[in-house]
Amino acid sequence: MKVFGFAGFSGTGKTTLIEQLIPRFVARGLRVSLIKHAHHAFDIDKPGKDSFRHREAGAAEVLITSSQRWVLMHELRDEAEPDLATQLQRMSPCDLVLVEGYKHASIPKLEIHRPSTGKPLLHPLDPDIVAVACDAPVSTALPVLDLNDYDSIVAFVVGRLGLDDAARVAHDPPS
Repeated sequence: MKVFGFAGFSGTGKTTLIEQLIPRFVARGLRVSLIKHAHHAFDIDKPGKDSFRHREAGAAEVLITSSQRWVLMHELRDEAEPDLATQLQRMSPCDLVLVEGYKHASIPKLEIHRPSTGKPLLHPLDPDIVAVACDAPVSTALPVLDLNDYDSIVAFVVGRLGLDDAARVAHDPPS
């Protein structure tokens, strides 16, 4: 699996960008998955639901399944938060795992930057940032991509990871 990350300050549009990119990767024949790192306590469950009650009662894991999807919730309790490498091992095989968050992971990343936020660029301090996607001119030695040109960003990621050939080989019928 190839892994590519998206880094940037809160409010720069990482989630919105990824939402626009996923269908474009899929249209190229790639199977895409996503890891989203949350910096705060989060819960996809709701108080009162059976699964919530089971976790509250002390279950270490609760798996909910239906004909449409399944989800496994694992309670860390007093365990350390797993690192990105550990979480990647849990993913089903795919062509590309997009990562939002894990800003300090050693994976190639696209920095999402909006000068209007008043925040500095991250890449001078992060050698794993390979390009900057921006909505205004920015001075950097890295490639600068138009934040609103989704097709160019997809082409950059696919080219950077060598996925053009991988997708063609994986999805072409044998000769």
